[in-house]
Amino acid sequence: MSSKTMKALGFYKPGPKSQPPTFEYVDVERPVPAGRNLLVEVRAISVNPTDFRTRDAKDENDDSLTIVGRDVAGVVVEAGEGCTLFQVGDEVYYAGTSVAQGGHSEVHLVDERLVGKKPKTLNFAEAAAMPLTSITAWEAMFDRMGISRRPEDNEGKTILIIGAAGGVGSVATQIAKLAGLIVIGTASREETVEWTKKHGSDYTINHREPFEPQLNKLGINGVHYIFCLTNVDDHMAGMAKVIKAQGKICSILPSQKPLDIALFSKSVTFAYELMYTRSMFQTEDMVEQHHILDQLADWIDKGKIRTTMTERNAPINAANLEKAYGQLMTGKTIGKIVLEGPIEE
Repeated sequence: MSSKTMKALGFYKPGPKSQPPTFEYVDVERPVPAGRNLLVEVRAISVNPTDFRTRDAKDENDDSLTIVGRDVAGVVVEAGEGCTLFQVGDEVYYAGTSVAQGGHSEVHLVDERLVGKKPKTLNFAEAAAMPLTSITAWEAMFDRMGISRRPEDNEGKTILIIGAAGGVGSVATQIAKLAGLIVIGTASREETVEWTKKHGSDYTINHREPFEPQLNKLGINGVHYIFCLTNVDDHMAGMAKVIKAQGKICSILPSQKPLDIALFSKSVTFAYELMYTRSMFQTEDMVEQHHILDQLADWIDKGKIRTTMTERNAPINAANLEKAYGQLMTGKTIGKIVLEGPIEE
């Protein structure tokens, strides 16, 4: 392989949406960092639903090469002339952006403002599980719903996390507990109930059953915040019943139907969270994702947050990627699936 090229795993045709992408091993042009971009040697990646949604959005007649992969942990090997936050040799982790080539490659180009210092107490695989889900949870709670990070401000306040055993839910539960909230996590299977309790849920209820009677049995008369991590339309009526007046709801998926009218009479704030917004629109506060990841690393190294990695495979190759995305497409995964490098054919 020439020093001007790199190994990567990508796909050309989108293929059937009911199946994982068909990945191919390719040699592509090696990026050259400029400005505030870093070039990172990829040591581990984790898979996310957003990756196959990128595939789903691809036109069936588009046969250009697509390389996905947002969560990366690795080592900085080159830095652009405008970089001030990192230098060659730094161990980093990040989720990158949805508007640039992904990290299923030997090296990956990323803006340093989206990157954090890898937690010292985690290996690369454990670290790769964390960025996208953690940034999503942080932004949803602290930026979108305006929850205070001071536990004393949240005494007695409740948050319902719908889908608490998944990747985002697993870390959202932990962050919510650090913020002093009473956490009610939803889970529908014995193993997911156990998982979300392990990560800090004070109570669990079943998202396949009406919320209100389950909360009433727990002595909880409505919740202050709701973080919805599954199809929001499926839970709109239930959320409208249990959210308190002037409460706040945040969803990571778009609603395809009108919001419940009860949200109006309760003056409920309804917000969306997409962690790519800052990078997509190059917002002035884009560097906040760097700060979030650094704060998360500090919490991890102090034992306040644990990795949500549940499965680890090696190497990064087409077979392992297709297996991981196949598992993800079932909608029944717990925590995060990680692939550890190197990239191989």
